[in-house]
Amino acid sequence: MSARSEFSSHGDFLRELTLPDDDLHPRHVIQTCSGQFIVCHGEVGDPVNRLRMMSADGRHIVHSHGGELGSDAGQYHVPICCKPVYMAVDDNEFVFVADPNNRRVKLLSPTLHYVREVVSHNQLKWWPWRLCLDTIRRQLYISDTALGSGESSGRVVVVRL
Repeated sequence: MSARSEFSSHGDFLRELTLPDDDLHPRHVIQTCSGQFIVCHGEVGDPVNRLRMMSADGRHIVHSHGGELGSDAGQYHVPICCKPVYMAVDDNEFVFVADPNNRRVKLLSPTLHYVREVVSHNQLKWWPWRLCLDTIRRQLYISDTALGSGESSGRVVVVRL
């Protein structure tokens, strides 16, 4: 088990969470309304890329989605790379997750079961790096970003939910 620290929005230490040792490179964590944590992990070279829902104390795996690298509905190809925001959770705890190298955004149920592809590679010009969910307007904002040769360009794709 590996320890991770939780801080308040003001930077105050709250507690230490223990994650399983096979949670390689945890990059983005969201706490759900029910107190559980969704951890997105994996990076280039890791044998698995997945999301795990952990119990509120961080000690138990409640649900999991992903695993070996790939492009099938239940797989990711480095969902978190090196950017900070790849998930968004709505008020009903459905999870939107960006899968940049497969050029798509997926919707998962509150138990992390695949529901559908929200945005496909046909709707993107580049790669979906960041997500922002506006629950009031029921819109998902996706940064569709091109990276390379020291320059970047992009656009924002807006999806009505």
